Parts: sequence; structure tokens; C-alpha cells
Amino acid sequence: MPLPRRRRRGAATALPLAVLAVAAAVLAVPAPASGHPSGDPQTVSVARDDQRPEVVRVRWRVGGPDDLTLLGVSLGLLPPDRVLLDGAVDYRTTDPAVIASSERFSAYLLKQITVADGERRCLGVLAESTALARAGATIDYTCPGPVHTVTVAVRTLTDLNPAYRAAATGPDGQRAVYGAGEDSHDWILDGTPAVVRTRRGSATAVPPGLPGIGAAALVGGALVVAAGVLLVSRRRRRLRAVASRP
Repeated sequence: MPLPRRRRRGAATALPLAVLAVAAAVLAVPAPASGHPSGDPQTVSVARDDQRPEVVRVRWRVGGPDDLTLLGVSLGLLPPDRVLLDGAVDYRTTDPAVIASSERFSAYLLKQITVADGERRCLGVLAESTALARAGATIDYTCPGPVHTVTVAVRTLTDLNPAYRAAATGPDGQRAVYGAGEDSHDWILDGTPAVVRTRRGSATAVPPGLPGIGAAALVGGALVVAAGVLLVSRRRRRLRAVASRP
């Protein structure tokens, strides 16, 4: 027995409305935390030395100059009164040079940024930096042999505040975000397909440089599906109306 026209209309529109609800729910999901308490995030780049396949080069740059001053205070390289009672930081243009020339800073970076080739630890050497605030610091890590995949851990500044983040890039468009509790990431250095591990432990090969599917793509797909279903349901209603005419 055919459904009354009112009920058929409700059934025809239920699916697109549900799809739109899913899209709205995706849009409502908050974005992952990014940046750090005082401005732009730290940046990290990871690459293999073209001339020395056993060397991994990591370049670290602080997000903002006030963060560099805060680090200098925590290392005892700058006076503590440079951090004011309200939390503001008194940055001075001489701070980067003072910090860069210190062995404490070198030891800090080598402790907080580590590189490993499997179970084998790579030995890091910090290059001299003449423009720490602008160009950052470069560390060359020498591994026991030519590297294919390395694990790079970044824990800089999260020991001062867990809200700090570091935006990292690698060969062939690889990207990662480091933060407290997410301080380790595997990098493919020789151009072969990367392997993405899911939470359940399965692995999927992904060509280097292929971007992941984000929330925007999911929402766009959901809206396309909803629009298609709406068009089909409206066309069916028009055809039924024409067929019912005397």
C-alpha cells in the first residue's frame, strides 16, 4: 500500500537532512590546538644531507623572540627579572647572541631534539649560529649508516609550557606537528612511499607529498552528496505529480 504523499516527502528529505547534519557536526569539531601561548609556533625542518647519506640535518627556529628570551631565562643565561610579574617578557635585541654563544643552549637543543635510525642513536653537532632569532639553529646528526627512515623527537619549550607547538616539514611535502605527548615522528628521507600507522596498528602506503584528507574535504563531500540526493528527490516528486494529472 503506497505511503501518503506527506510521508513520502518526509522520507525523501530525511537522508539529505541527515547528511547535512553530519556536515554541520564535522564543522563544529574544534581544530587541533596549534601555535603556543605567545604567538607563532616553533618551526623544524628535517632533511638528509645530499652529500652525506648518513647525516640528518635538523633546523630549529623559535616562534617569537620573546620565547627565545624566556628560554634564556630558564637556562640561567639572562636575568630572571626579564620575565615580568604579569608574565610579559622583556626581549632585547642582544638576547639571541647571548643565548647562541652558550654551551648551555647547545646542550639544551641536543637534549630536546634527538634523531634515531631505528634503535641506533644519531650523534648531533650544533652549527654556529650568527642569527638565532631570524635563521634559527642547525644541527647535523650523524647516524651509523645511510638513513632511510629516522625518528625525530622534538621537545623544545614544552618543558616550559606544554601548550607550545612546533610545526615541522620534511622531504616531499611531509608535515607534522610536535607538542606535549606528541613529541616523536618518523620521517622518510629517500623519496620512497611513506607508511602511515593508524591507531589500530594497520599500515597504509602513501606517496610522498600526497596531502591527507582533512575536515574541509569531508564536509565538501558530504555537501555534494546532500545536494545530489535533494535533486534526485525533487525530480521524482515532479515526475509523480505529472503522472498523477488526469
